[in-house]
Amino acid sequence: MRGLLFILVLFVLTSCWPTKISFVDGNMPEEWKTYYVTSLENNAANAPLNYSATLSEAIRNGIQNNTRLLIDSDSENAQITIEGTISNYTIAPVALQEDDNAAKNRLSITVRFEIFISAPEEEQIALTSSRFVDYDVSADIATVESELLTDINTQIVQDVINKLMSNW
Repeated sequence: MRGLLFILVLFVLTSCWPTKISFVDGNMPEEWKTYYVTSLENNAANAPLNYSATLSEAIRNGIQNNTRLLIDSDSENAQITIEGTISNYTIAPVALQEDDNAAKNRLSITVRFEIFISAPEEEQIALTSSRFVDYDVSADIATVESELLTDINTQIVQDVINKLMSNW
């Protein structure tokens, strides 16, 4: 009797077991196979010269490593094409203390994206990502800038992925 009950419970559990679990891709349309990221345009006067290339590469890597999408070398073949412009790159004092001295500086970056989707139906999505990070006023920006940009880039890449996963 125990054996029959065990087989029955095992049958019920395995018949309800999911065949595919995907937390990475959310409910991404099956038509989406490839993506293309253009080199971002840099319209921010204070941004480092190589920042647009660095952020473009971070977006390519972030999408490839965190979704099932594959990068395509031709924008005409890709189901998703991402273009963008770095519109703001500023460093400003924050956390003012007595005598109007700042305790922290804030690096702020704003990027405007246009995401073109060709399948399952044509669509264009606009996304503006504004991110910042605070750092100690005594730190030299030249020594901490690389680390700060890495932190901000991670946040911007996540914004792009979240938009792809939630707005189709």
